[in-house]
Amino acid sequence: MIKTVVFENIEIKFSDKGSGTTLMLLHGYLESLEIWDGLAEKLSENFRVICPDLPGHGKSGILGEVHTMEKLAEGVLAVLDHCGIEKCFVAGHSMGGYTGLAMLENHSRRLNGLCLFHSHPFPDTKKTMNNRCREIVLVNQGKKELISRINIPKAFARENLESLRSEVQRATQIAIGTPDEGIIACLYGMMQRPSREKVLSKTNIPVLVIAGKHDDYISYDDVATKIPLSENSNFVTLENSGHIGFLEEPEKSLKALSDFVRENR
Repeated sequence: MIKTVVFENIEIKFSDKGSGTTLMLLHGYLESLEIWDGLAEKLSENFRVICPDLPGHGKSGILGEVHTMEKLAEGVLAVLDHCGIEKCFVAGHSMGGYTGLAMLENHSRRLNGLCLFHSHPFPDTKKTMNNRCREIVLVNQGKKELISRINIPKAFARENLESLRSEVQRATQIAIGTPDEGIIACLYGMMQRPSREKVLSKTNIPVLVIAGKHDDYISYDDVATKIPLSENSNFVTLENSGHIGFLEEPEKSLKALSDFVRENR
């Protein structure tokens, strides 16, 4: 069942299923809450699982020309407040992880733990910023579908493209359905985000990092060697995944997240 909360004059849509300890799943760029359907269904057998459409994506509204990660985090808090939830675990995929890091820095009391799922605390490199600027130009030229049909297959490890063809197609259709203005606002927001390396290294909140060995968007070696993790952190490698491991290795992803919540609740 999809629910709605009003945040700064826009609607944020979210799903809410299961009971017990709350786990919030935050989707990435060009995704929506639907991307989590399979994993959320399994997780909801043991936990309360909430999946919002972040502002600018899915069926949620658009806040303005720039969606900073801090503003997305405030939208997530609006969902928690609406549901009467004081604290939760957050697992963020890619851009969702950047949102989770903004929560860690500014609203840490609301977190029981944070999972960075194919995500990291570093700011955009010059190369990444240039790529985002090119995507903004393409969206303004009406070429969103082209971006989706290039970016989404690239999120999967090459060896998984054939066996997971239906998942690639489903994720591509989700991306194509993302509003143009929302895409651009989130691209600008990701370009503006600061480094949160110190925040991550000094936190007392449990952290789980899940990385794909064949990730074409975020270098596995950089994630494995450069993220400054605190003592209360764990690192899980998905050996057969690219940038979207919860679709590529769903059982291992399910176990990693379930164990993380159980061990730290």
